[in-house]
Amino acid sequence: MAESIVHIGLLLPEVLGTYGDSGNAQVLCKRLQWRGFDAEVVPVGLGVPVPSTLDLYLLGGGEDGAQVLAAAHLRKHPGLRRAVAQGAVVFGVCAGLQVLGTRFRGLDGVDHDGLGLLDVTTEPGERRSVAELVATSSALLGNSPLTGFENHLGVSKLGADSAPLGQVVRGTGNGDGTEGAVTGRVIGTYLHGPALARNPALADLLLAWTAGHPLPALPVPEVDRLRGERLTTSRRRRTS
Repeated sequence: MAESIVHIGLLLPEVLGTYGDSGNAQVLCKRLQWRGFDAEVVPVGLGVPVPSTLDLYLLGGGEDGAQVLAAAHLRKHPGLRRAVAQGAVVFGVCAGLQVLGTRFRGLDGVDHDGLGLLDVTTEPGERRSVAELVATSSALLGNSPLTGFENHLGVSKLGADSAPLGQVVRGTGNGDGTEGAVTGRVIGTYLHGPALARNPALADLLLAWTAGHPLPALPVPEVDRLRGERLTTSRRRRTS
């Protein structure tokens, strides 16, 4: 990774980019540059074939219609699937999580095929979840807390080939007490914020997977302070 540019694919930002999710690409780019690596964000819009040669791919959230449009585009242009087969890392948020799954159902009751990169199926729930979301992470992140903002109606069920990213402490997440999904080097979550700004350990996990080895520590006191304030506020709301 030190000898070449790391290419970060930002997929369909014009339809999958609510709540600042496109900022996840800038977070990853900066965390690489601060460590002395060259990095470049590569936007891939609608109507453009998805290249299979990028190192890391990001999908954000979006409305129901945008999600269906995105899924259809990514099925038609299978570059993302090819990239994962070659070892690329993928991170999807909210609608991105659902599109990466095997199937999701729209508000019109119609089932749509996902990409099958996560073993997850999603259906509309009875009530929209709009709140701060806090979860304890899996061992991948040393069980440190995850924090973000959720706004979704979906209830996601994980199959045997996906493990939860974490367990919900506050909020809804997948709807069964778990949050997110992990299959190999593909991660999905309901955390907005953007998620990788609020959870630097998660950002560095994606980068370590991309590099093929752990990266040097990167303390950023301002990020740690803001993260601590968010977690403290969320815990107070939960106990009040």
